[in-house]
Amino acid sequence: MIRNEFVKRLVLNSIGDDFENVDQVILNHVARIGIKCGLTIERSEVVNTLAGLIEDGLAKAYLLSGSVKDPFSGELQGMPPMDAIEEDFKTYFYITKKGTDFCRADDTWWPFDEEENLREDWQLTPSPS
Repeated sequence: MIRNEFVKRLVLNSIGDDFENVDQVILNHVARIGIKCGLTIERSEVVNTLAGLIEDGLAKAYLLSGSVKDPFSGELQGMPPMDAIEEDFKTYFYITKKGTDFCRADDTWWPFDEEENLREDWQLTPSPS
């Protein structure tokens, strides 16, 4: 598996069961797993990955606030600007059905065994030039 595919799956995994914010949850989740795999994954890579997921129809962005009863009503068209770290945590991301189907089609990418140890057969392949 190449790095960008791995990061793509990590991001989808982090937004697969709830609306999540980049700076509150997604980056921490992805970076923590990356470190266990010997990788440094930065915010800009996560944001770029989210933009690609939205473009591919695998995720959507939402503007959420405490007064919204239906979180899906806050859907944004495309990827919102995410240049700065969010302090008010209003922009959230959630997986689409297409994203869920993509994830369920292959679970062999997960780098850990049942004891949460890095699998001996897991490795990243160099990205094609």
